[in-house]
Amino acid sequence: MAEPLLSVKSLRVDYEDITAVDDVSFQVEAGMVYGLIGPNGAGKTSIIRVIATLLQPTYGQVRVCDIDLLSEPLRALHHLGFMPDMPPLYDDLYVEEFLQLFASAYGLDGAARTKRIDELLDKVQLGDKRRTPAGELSRGMKQRLFLAKTLLHDPKVLLLDEPASGLDPRARLDLRDVIVELGRAGKAVVVSSHILAEMADFCNSVGIMERGKMLLSGRIDDILKQLRPGLLLRVRLLTADDRLGATLTAIPSVSEVEVEGSQATFKLAGDGEAAAAVLRELVHKDFRVTEYREMTSNLQDIFLQVSTGRVS
Repeated sequence: MAEPLLSVKSLRVDYEDITAVDDVSFQVEAGMVYGLIGPNGAGKTSIIRVIATLLQPTYGQVRVCDIDLLSEPLRALHHLGFMPDMPPLYDDLYVEEFLQLFASAYGLDGAARTKRIDELLDKVQLGDKRRTPAGELSRGMKQRLFLAKTLLHDPKVLLLDEPASGLDPRARLDLRDVIVELGRAGKAVVVSSHILAEMADFCNSVGIMERGKMLLSGRIDDILKQLRPGLLLRVRLLTADDRLGATLTAIPSVSEVEVEGSQATFKLAGDGEAAAAVLRELVHKDFRVTEYREMTSNLQDIFLQVSTGRVS
């Protein structure tokens, strides 16, 4: 098994008498878009700042591409890209000049620098704004410009702190597409946010935090299997039938039957074959089935199931 691109172990961050991060551990592998989720004050930004080398932890270990971040920060930072909330720009520089400045700092020169800037302007859809002063860009365009700057040195690990904050719906969709593409390209992307709706569209992994502690961490599909083994199904009939609840309850693999009018939901221990067997039983007993499908859980379901809603 390959080493994770980002590994955080037993991380603690104290601010005087307040513990912002309390013994947090998680890993992010290549291809993961990892949503660090929790209410304001949960400790998300403190973790991001530690990984970005902007904050010294009380103790713990962080490895980026198998490099110890705390003992070899310069080596680790070569593989790291950080986009803070409300990223700073030089308003009087043209978009292209802004990227040229940082490309030079990353050691990109000549044709390689020009090619990389062109690629990124195309990726973030700012090709027609290259001669526009950064200060004249919209909020969404500024976010995209700083993302392009973050990607200049082609980092393997990306930290995005509240990247969609203040963006309009169109800009959020554009940002989502870029983040999904980065995950597909094999990057390890960590996105911190307290807004579930914007995370659900692009995260395939999640870490749920509350009051400085990590409540749950891993791939969303694996978490759903742990929280709710088996299948959750819904059947809808053409008209209500008083037999439906009793019929489903009598099937050994079925549990937690809830009937409301002409439809019912139930848990099924088994796979697709078991689900097909239940449908055959219903049709055999002359139930007029108009809908039969698996109900999928989402990020909000996971969050509500494991969190208490408490804040620091």
